[in-house]
Amino acid sequence: MLKLEARPQPSQVMSLASPLIALVLTVLIGIALFALLGKDPVKGLEVFFVEPVKNARALSELAVKAVPLVLIALGLAVCFRSNLWNIGAEGQFILGALAGGWVALQADASSSKWIVVAILAAGVLGGMAWAAITALLRDRFNASEILVSLMLVYVAEMVLSYLVYGPWKDPQGFNFPQTVTFAAPTRIPRLFDGMRANIGVLIALALVAAFTAFLFRTYRGFALQVGGLAPAAARYAGFSSRGALWTALLVSGGMAGLAGALEAAGPLGQLTPYVPVGYGFAAIIVAFVGRLHPVGIVFSAVLMSMFYIGGELAQSRLGLPKALTGVFQGLLLFTLLACDTLIAYRIRWSSKP
Repeated sequence: MLKLEARPQPSQVMSLASPLIALVLTVLIGIALFALLGKDPVKGLEVFFVEPVKNARALSELAVKAVPLVLIALGLAVCFRSNLWNIGAEGQFILGALAGGWVALQADASSSKWIVVAILAAGVLGGMAWAAITALLRDRFNASEILVSLMLVYVAEMVLSYLVYGPWKDPQGFNFPQTVTFAAPTRIPRLFDGMRANIGVLIALALVAAFTAFLFRTYRGFALQVGGLAPAAARYAGFSSRGALWTALLVSGGMAGLAGALEAAGPLGQLTPYVPVGYGFAAIIVAFVGRLHPVGIVFSAVLMSMFYIGGELAQSRLGLPKALTGVFQGLLLFTLLACDTLIAYRIRWSSKP
């Protein structure tokens, strides 16, 4: 029978190359998938890997989708490096959108453009507050942060639905479940006229640098990572496990909330039941494909954004279901896990059961 045997020393080179190998395997499986569906594989790959980057407008749309993925994945990387499994970033994203949206709803045409700062700050606080529920239940009752954070996603969705179908519903919106369009001063400033990319790109890049410094150049970042890799050694060194728990979850929630506020006051410009689009779950894949490193997360977020745009184009141009986006995301994660398994273990044949 076949069995897995741990390698004495996994290859560091292969570990770094694993995401690239996973991408190549995903592309090869994608080619086979297009062929089975009766579609031209060349055209299929073109909509996923060429169309999203072929001109400035396409790159702008790519940035719109990449920014929330980068922000959420940065927070998740802190959690995962601390051995905390925050699976509920989608809910924290929604609460950030709600908190930022509430501030935006208080503004009118005469408001200062500086209200954007308040909107983003409210988004961060909203995400942190939602993540704090998970931290509290884990801290006080040792509840599983996986289950609690995941279940809170559905609670957040219900809160969003209640508000846009009820108290926040636009009375002039022809009975559609949506808020009024946010006033002009609340809109996130765009980088270029005629394109949707906004200052979220600059915020994301600045935070990538900040998180790189935090994780690899500060005592607090070192303590978080030691706590995740070796809890016993962390306790012996005097690192606070409770401090690591609260820090990691609040940072993660705050980043997801920031992404939600940027989305609500940026591309959307209002709140609808369709605010959650799966960024919180896709960012988990982004974090691991990026090797939990801020710089790697940027590249994996761009790749995941290409999958989002490619799925939309495949629907409109090739007549394929939009669910193809999720298929490619799942393939990338599956092949990455397979590569990582074979890097850490070798397959042996054993005659013993």
